[in-house]
Amino acid sequence: MNEVTEPALRKDVPAIEVRNLYKSFGDNEVLKGIDFHVDHGEVVCVIGPSGSGKSTLLRCVNRLEEPTSGTIMVEGVDITDDETDLDKVRTRIGMVFQQFNLFPHLNVTRNLTLAQIRAKKRSKSEAGEVAARNLAKVGLKDKATAFPAQLSGGQQQRVAIARALSMDPDMMLFDEPTSALDPELVGDVLDVMKQLAKDGMTMMVVTHEMGFAREVGDRVVFMDGGVVVEQGKPDDVLGNPQHERTKEFLSKVL
Repeated sequence: MNEVTEPALRKDVPAIEVRNLYKSFGDNEVLKGIDFHVDHGEVVCVIGPSGSGKSTLLRCVNRLEEPTSGTIMVEGVDITDDETDLDKVRTRIGMVFQQFNLFPHLNVTRNLTLAQIRAKKRSKSEAGEVAARNLAKVGLKDKATAFPAQLSGGQQQRVAIARALSMDPDMMLFDEPTSALDPELVGDVLDVMKQLAKDGMTMMVVTHEMGFAREVGDRVVFMDGGVVVEQGKPDDVLGNPQHERTKEFLSKVL
């Protein structure tokens, strides 16, 4: 089978660009006119209290949540346009959730090859080679035949990252990827994410891990009440915040 060819990556526009984004659930307005972007090769860490709209913003970026109004561009393609082939654009976007969302009845290799075979039209053998390469990248080459229930939470999350990487995404979205893990398992997942950043992967990370945001982020965005309150270089936002709400939040989490 021939692999599906995707439109060329555009470097002359942001990887992700959000303009005047609103999202409501019934009467609850969660996002209130967000303007936001992520450049190619940039790691942007989005922080803020629970209910601030962080995860909703992330999920809108690949339209897992339907925006109420506004525009979302992914590599120059307007994914809020009903004419856009959303499935094709989504193949460029790797997504890692709080819960690992692995198929419990499939072993690790099958979890990594299923979407490759169906969406990218790869042969079983080619998909298997890609899966093995990405399992090695996350330090789990020896778990290829294991089932999710046989793995720790940290191992399952690394498998989920390897699964996303197996689709050859241009960018990765992480929705609090360590929040469901026991504290001693967090480090291995963050190490994998740090290596992705070093390799130049474009990343948008919703996180409570302030050490990761400071060390790996190119930019930190603080959200509260459905708006972007403050953003800038990690040392500036985390070390010398300008907004009182940012100072208040960081005083409780740092």
